[in-house]
Amino acid sequence: MSYQYEVAVIGCGPVGATALALLGRAGISTIGIERETTAWPHARAVHFDGETLRTLQGLGIGEQVAALCEPMTGFRMENEAGETLVEVPTGQFGAQAWHDDLMFHQPDMEALLRSELERYSNVDLRTGLTLVDFAQEGDAVRCRLEDTDGVAESITARWVIACDGANSAVRRGLGIETEKIGSDDPWLVIDGMLRNSPGLPGTMAFLGHHTRPGLWVRLPGERVRMEFKVMPGDDHEEIVTREAIERISRGVLPVTHFEPDRIAIYTFRARVAEQWRSGNVFLAGDAAHQAPPLFGQGLCAGMRDVTNLVWKLAAVARGSAQPDLLETYESERRPHARYWVEKAATMAHLVQTTDPATAAGRDAHIRDHPEDVYPPLPALGPGLHAGPADPHAGQLSKQPMLAGGTRLDDIVGPRFLLATTPELFAELPEDRRNELETNPEIVVLTAPEQVRELLASVGSDAVVVRPDRYLLGTARAHAELKQLLAIVPALATVPRQPAAAPSSDLVTGATS
Repeated sequence: MSYQYEVAVIGCGPVGATALALLGRAGISTIGIERETTAWPHARAVHFDGETLRTLQGLGIGEQVAALCEPMTGFRMENEAGETLVEVPTGQFGAQAWHDDLMFHQPDMEALLRSELERYSNVDLRTGLTLVDFAQEGDAVRCRLEDTDGVAESITARWVIACDGANSAVRRGLGIETEKIGSDDPWLVIDGMLRNSPGLPGTMAFLGHHTRPGLWVRLPGERVRMEFKVMPGDDHEEIVTREAIERISRGVLPVTHFEPDRIAIYTFRARVAEQWRSGNVFLAGDAAHQAPPLFGQGLCAGMRDVTNLVWKLAAVARGSAQPDLLETYESERRPHARYWVEKAATMAHLVQTTDPATAAGRDAHIRDHPEDVYPPLPALGPGLHAGPADPHAGQLSKQPMLAGGTRLDDIVGPRFLLATTPELFAELPEDRRNELETNPEIVVLTAPEQVRELLASVGSDAVVVRPDRYLLGTARAHAELKQLLAIVPALATVPRQPAAAPSSDLVTGATS
């Protein structure tokens, strides 16, 4: 079956818009399908990390996005008495050559991302269209769409990326279940402007108040967010009033100084889809995983999903990789995302306990083990990298800031990087060196001023970094480097061919 587009992206929130921009940069013919006619006017995500900003840097909008953000200045957790149990400095200018933690107003970032899409003639964003159903036929996916007037049309795409949120119609249409982690709990979220009032110290605080657990977040400008556990016996109509908000916030959001623009009850939920790929359809973002808003990794995880997936789709589309490369998307991303969902669910359990004795035990544990509060970064699951034999493989790479303020990725672009010493590179056979230096999918850097810091970060004489900035692996000798280069897809001559056939001849999904 022929197709009109290489990729169809369903949903144009921040994750979907980033997928469209990444595909646009890669020159891949793409259509974006978004049900709403305008971007969502309220903030959902409020935090991302240096890795996310590094992805946006690759799109050429890093500095523009950074200008919309404020670095997170501190994270802490307090108990019922208001005592700070642990405090962690955050937002440092870190290993990604950006601040480690940044706060933002989602509508501002979405507007920038959508405006960026206009630069790509190969990307067609269609708003006001709903995916009604879809069917996988051969090597393509047929999608039936309806506009706001009920007018139907059909498009075909080689691959579909479902970025259509926690209630993903695509996931339901495929019959994919989600794994529940932890408990589901109702919470109240309150966004707005706090003027001429101090709020709480720090950018983010977990309020471990057993009488009413909560969260505090300070955003750019005068914006703030607070969230509170909805307790048994709460009147859901009364608790959303401004007077009730002043009461449950212990005066932090006074009626006279706080102007809310969103007040809503939602559910703290931890889920991971049991399957992330069905034939030529892939799940990403909230369609694949959801986590309580602890550690601010929900949006970050979704951005990692599409960054991981898009470079692989592009490589297969260009013919520089075999279709089986796409099998590594779920194997790498699902364990990584699940790690953060588990950590957030565990922290949610600790924060929102309402039993005084349990809260006292938690407080004592955190005082003795403050390191448990802020988890270390995980590695990718098994896939296209040299782990676990190489402990650095599958880890996020460092991005050095070079002389003159140039970031390393600005030299590399969306390609593989081989960074090594001149001596080790010279040990490779001449034909291999020529192949590396002339392959358009690879950048070779050997100048000490460019590679010194990156090599030092992994303690090796050579490192290969993938286009999504994760480490393929490291090497200290010619034999190790030879083995490492052998798994780079771009170094094999791969004839262009269609993606792997779907798991069944016909898979349909109704999105109603």
